[in-house]
Amino acid sequence: MSTAAPFAFLVHPRARVAEDLARIWRPLGRVPERLIDTAVRRLPLPPYAMSRVHLDDQPVGHVVLVPFGARHLLSEPHEGRARVGRAIDHAARLGAGVVGLGALTATVTAGGATLRGRTDIGVTNGNAYTAAIVEDQLLDLVADLSDRRVAVVGATGSVGTTLVRLLAAGGSVDSLLLVARGTAKLGALAAEVGGRVPTTTSTDLHDVRGCDAVVLLTASADALLGAEHLAPGARVLDATQPRNTSPDLAEARPDVTLVDGGVVEIPGMHLRGGDIGLPRGQAYACFAETFLLGLAGHVGHFSTGVPTLDHVAHVRGLARRFAAHGFAAAAPASFGRPLVGAR
Repeated sequence: MSTAAPFAFLVHPRARVAEDLARIWRPLGRVPERLIDTAVRRLPLPPYAMSRVHLDDQPVGHVVLVPFGARHLLSEPHEGRARVGRAIDHAARLGAGVVGLGALTATVTAGGATLRGRTDIGVTNGNAYTAAIVEDQLLDLVADLSDRRVAVVGATGSVGTTLVRLLAAGGSVDSLLLVARGTAKLGALAAEVGGRVPTTTSTDLHDVRGCDAVVLLTASADALLGAEHLAPGARVLDATQPRNTSPDLAEARPDVTLVDGGVVEIPGMHLRGGDIGLPRGQAYACFAETFLLGLAGHVGHFSTGVPTLDHVAHVRGLARRFAAHGFAAAAPASFGRPLVGAR
């Protein structure tokens, strides 16, 4: 039987670099954004173990900062992959048995597929548990609807593909609209699931206006969901990091329900050092997947590229095994604030 082993999880600054780095050292929040953004992009900054993860006061893992912003990772993927590689080297030196790829560190490594050759440490992109938690949240969000027309934006990505397969297999929605850039991948995915649930495709974000619920899973900077895209009373689950919705959307469309996606409750968990932008006892599902693998003493790679439904079933099994520690979808919130009157 496997025993718990330390894990590591990679994070990076998101849209506002100075604001995120201030979570590690508060004075950095007073540095002009343009100056610190340029410094992070140009200087060969080493990875940094910014937090120690504790569970019920026992140290179980580390959060490792990749000092490269979201815009940098998207615009300079070659350099981004190099920095991710150095951060994984650092995680291995810390004694981690498995490392999770947070946010765009997964994107620039093709969901970890470019890291499969590593034998010194296991890698997971966290997308199996993310897809599972997003499915749970979505089904709760649309439970009271008689017609469940769901749009998945970023449908051909790693999480999106797995979520679409889960929804089709479960028969829990009435129709799917798959939105992504590449028509070939869209067509192939629609053909795969179309026999189980009516499925259409689009490359135009405006087409989600015909849907009751929208799941955002794309890292694309030009796919920001706006008020003009949504049907009256639409329900939106934003599981992107950085977010693809703005707080302004809630003000412009008070009829729309906006829910933070992919957040998990782990009540006994806390971080010593910098935080990851969530309340104590909460983590992103990709983080939680890595945590579960560490608790189970998993050896080798887990989810790289597109997770299979077997990956989802396995990580759901681990969540049940360690249910005493939580590992369930967090209570509905919007931009980190509890959602009053949540459905």
